[in-house]
Amino acid sequence: MENLLVKVQEWVAFYGFKIIAAVLILIVGRWVAKMVKKLISRILSGRKVDQTIVSFVVNLAYIAMLTFVVIAALAQVGIQTTSFIAVIGAAGLAIGLALQGSLANFAAGFLMIIFKPFKAGDYIEGGGTAGVVEKIEVFTTTLNTVDNKVIIVPNAKMMGDNITNYSAKKTRRVDMDFLVGGGNDVEKVKACLREITKSDQRILADPETAILLKEFRDGGMVFQIRAWVNGPDYWDVYFDLNEAVNRIFASRGISMPVAVRNVHVYDHAKGS
Repeated sequence: MENLLVKVQEWVAFYGFKIIAAVLILIVGRWVAKMVKKLISRILSGRKVDQTIVSFVVNLAYIAMLTFVVIAALAQVGIQTTSFIAVIGAAGLAIGLALQGSLANFAAGFLMIIFKPFKAGDYIEGGGTAGVVEKIEVFTTTLNTVDNKVIIVPNAKMMGDNITNYSAKKTRRVDMDFLVGGGNDVEKVKACLREITKSDQRILADPETAILLKEFRDGGMVFQIRAWVNGPDYWDVYFDLNEAVNRIFASRGISMPVAVRNVHVYDHAKGS
């Protein structure tokens, strides 16, 4: 009996401190995990991240920290956790390989929501397509094309390509080239183009519109208009300028070269 009591005392002396330390690790670790969870939630909410993303990331971080705390507590008691960690690692690797594409889309969606290269309502080019952003979700981005088609692009493809956001700035520059005959007077052509741009109230005065003789090509001269407009007016101004230039050139006698193709006929009978 005395031997049993001695062994119990030895066991309590040996394991008692470890058990107390393990309990403290669990209590403190859980408290720290909750504090980190609140901190992450506050940071993401401050950045106006979608609540679905916030909830997922916060819970994932909380579970990961609790797992680490439990492993640390078990190790403190003396339980071998090497195999346990190996099992968790193998399971995580298997899940990661199985969901490789989905995880890539999720990571890309998370980065897009955090850094916001575009937002709903922007007209963008990206992922091999173009359109107005309808919605940004965790795994996909939905675009609405100008001819009213809905295109769903995986976020990994969207983030893996160059993204051009045409709505990021309030103003855009309309660059248009016009080819006129080489015999036309340069100043006369410039005056006509300047008259058109000044008469269009949608073209901004600042920055000033530039009318340039860009180059000589195809037996003529290429003039370029560089006009600044508000973003929503871009395409209307673009097409209206085409019509206006055509009308004023016709009324002012400014010629536009016509492509000429020479056809040579070979007579096999005559050998020429």
